[in-house]
Amino acid sequence: MKKEERVKIDEYLKGIVQSLPDSPGCYQYLNEKGVIIYVGKAKNLKRRVSSYFNNPKQTYKTQFLVPKIRDIRYIVVDTEEDALLLENKLIKKYKPHYNVLLKDDKTYPSLAITNEYLPRLVRVRKRTGKGAQFFGPYSHTPTMYALWDLCKGLYKPRPCHTAMTREGIEAGKYEVCLEYHLHKCLAPCVGRQSRQDYINNIEACREILKGNTAEVARKMKEQMMALAAELRFEEAELVKRQYMMIENYRAKSQVISDVLYNIDVFNIESEEKLAYINYLHVVNGAIVQAFTFEYKKKLDETDEELLAMGIVEMRDRYESDSKEIIVPFHVDLPDDYALQTIPQRGDKKKLLDLSKLNVKQYRFDRLKQAEKLNPEQKSVRLMKEIQRDLGLEKLPYHIELFDNSNIQGEDAVAACVVFEKLKPCKKEYRKYNIKTVVGPDDYASMKEVVFRRYSRLREEGKKMPELIIADGGKGQMEVIREVVEDALGLNIPIAGLAKDDRHRTRELLFGFPPKSVGMKANSELFRLLTRMQDEVHRFAITFHRQKRSKRQTKSELDTIPGVGAKTKELLIKTFGSVKRIKEASLQQLQVVVGHAKGQKLFENLHSNKENHE
Repeated sequence: MKKEERVKIDEYLKGIVQSLPDSPGCYQYLNEKGVIIYVGKAKNLKRRVSSYFNNPKQTYKTQFLVPKIRDIRYIVVDTEEDALLLENKLIKKYKPHYNVLLKDDKTYPSLAITNEYLPRLVRVRKRTGKGAQFFGPYSHTPTMYALWDLCKGLYKPRPCHTAMTREGIEAGKYEVCLEYHLHKCLAPCVGRQSRQDYINNIEACREILKGNTAEVARKMKEQMMALAAELRFEEAELVKRQYMMIENYRAKSQVISDVLYNIDVFNIESEEKLAYINYLHVVNGAIVQAFTFEYKKKLDETDEELLAMGIVEMRDRYESDSKEIIVPFHVDLPDDYALQTIPQRGDKKKLLDLSKLNVKQYRFDRLKQAEKLNPEQKSVRLMKEIQRDLGLEKLPYHIELFDNSNIQGEDAVAACVVFEKLKPCKKEYRKYNIKTVVGPDDYASMKEVVFRRYSRLREEGKKMPELIIADGGKGQMEVIREVVEDALGLNIPIAGLAKDDRHRTRELLFGFPPKSVGMKANSELFRLLTRMQDEVHRFAITFHRQKRSKRQTKSELDTIPGVGAKTKELLIKTFGSVKRIKEASLQQLQVVVGHAKGQKLFENLHSNKENHE
């Protein structure tokens, strides 16, 4: 990598780091392909990320990782615990190449309901098991145990690991175990509890794990009060402990929330010409997608219109089927699209505020970065990229491109198109008929045209271009150089756009000997250069077709003095063809074009005929 490129990357990353908030959250490092290569958590995003770039005592991992970073993203959360869990979710989702922590078996635990004839409720750390439904993960292990104990105490799912089948139960293959005698199981294995009743209990456990605990908590409180009224204080104390754990779980976290199972959250920040929309996707109570994107206003759209477009776009992109969306205000969407919620308080309001926090931070970052950019148009930025990539002394405000066009040397022409500030300047376009070259010799044709172009500009004292681009590879570049530098003594940088076997632009060449300039084919600059090449090709081939068409339509009328384009058009329109014009009488011709011109036309046509005979 060139030193200039490294400096530019460092400046870009430094700008992001300087604008990071002093808030907890997760940061993501991306490589040159836009792939997440590392995810980390931070109590203070700005301080943590800065340590990667400012700490002189870097570990080997940091020294190896930092040179590969090309971009930084982050998600702001409210608490360090939220950042911890969110980091885990992001690592599991993206599997970054340089993450080690949280990728092994020692991850946060989850609960699972197995897919068996008599399903079980089990604790897991690895999410394996065909057909099983998983809940969590839980960063607060006592909360998970409280839920697990609650389900076991209320509904008594079987704790054994025996693989039970309907045939085995009907055949009396199983026997009651100690768990039944300890009142921890209702023995569905021997038919003392019907399978339907057991399945109903499992479904009740499923609802608790989904987060529908408000009703369960209410019933637990009633049970606790009833036990206390009966002076069964020890049992009431056990229920109270479970109740308090559930309440703590319900109120503790926004990243983990038992009442927000599968919803989308949107918020918007708007200014005169731009709008920023944040999207959070919450599944099983955890944020699994977080993205802020930008809309450029075209027709002074309202926030309601922009948010409606953003909702549809993001849900389609991430294939979300959430039945509920949380929004700051009502938007115009089909009634059956999704339930719109505009929360005023509670967990949903906290998530909406979290989305607002992210979109505000993104907008602030964009505005701060914009202040550091050149205030001129996009074309200036792209011209600077050309100047940097080619090592030009001057900014290429004026660029000229050349192309030839002929068929086996016939109707040979060339064209020169001019771009000023990377925009076509059509009044400066020039067409050239090849005068000195016989046969299909593109190199000789290019020499002639380039010499005619720049010798004339020099004679007239007009401005020379800052860059010449040949529609071709090394050969075309060399013949242009021979004319510009050797013959005319001019110092104009020369580049070439080479094509592949399918006539598609493959690479940008520069220097002598020409070398490929490392430029991605999908980059904005490469696409612009391709459009410029297409323009000079279009202009040249259009001129060639016009010339060829004119030659093919030439007739005997073109050789007769006094018969111009309008007279020729009138005669063709009246008689239909040159043959019928020649067959017409003197009087017929004079009626159409007049007495004198008709006499001259008749004499020339029949004189040519007699001479030919």
